[in-house]
Amino acid sequence: MAGQATGRRAGRGFGRVLVTVYGILAFAALGRSSYELAVKFDEAPVAYALSTLAAVVYVVATFALAIGTPAWRVTAWITVSIEAVGVLTVGALSLADEHAFGESTVWSGFGQGYGYVPLVLPFVGLWWLWRTSRSTSEERTA
Repeated sequence: MAGQATGRRAGRGFGRVLVTVYGILAFAALGRSSYELAVKFDEAPVAYALSTLAAVVYVVATFALAIGTPAWRVTAWITVSIEAVGVLTVGALSLADEHAFGESTVWSGFGQGYGYVPLVLPFVGLWWLWRTSRSTSEERTA
C-alpha cells in the first residue's frame, strides 16, 4: 500500500515535474554518450565513459523515481546519490584541470554544458525522496 501511495506521489505535481526533468536529461545524456562511444571513443575514453555512466544513472533514476515502489525508491536513493557524488567530483576535478578528462563530460564544470541542471537535480531529487519518505512513513503510522 505504501509503495502505491509513493508511486502516485511521483505521478502528480512536483514529482511529475522531477521525473520529466530526469527523463529529458537522461535522453540528452544518452544521445550524447551514444554518439561519443560510437564515433569518438578513441579521443577521450575516460570522458566518454563518464558521460555514459551519467546517462545510465539518469535513465535508472528516471524509472526509479517514476515507479516509486519501495524497491525502486531504494534504487532511486542509490542512483541519485551516485549522481550527486559524480557531478561534485567530476565538476571539481574538471575545474582544477580543464584537461583532466581529455574532453568535457555531462558532469564537467558541474554540468555547465547543461545549464547546471546536473548540479542542481540530484539535490532536488534527494530532497524529494526524503520529503516523500517522511510523508509515506507518517501515513503508515496513522
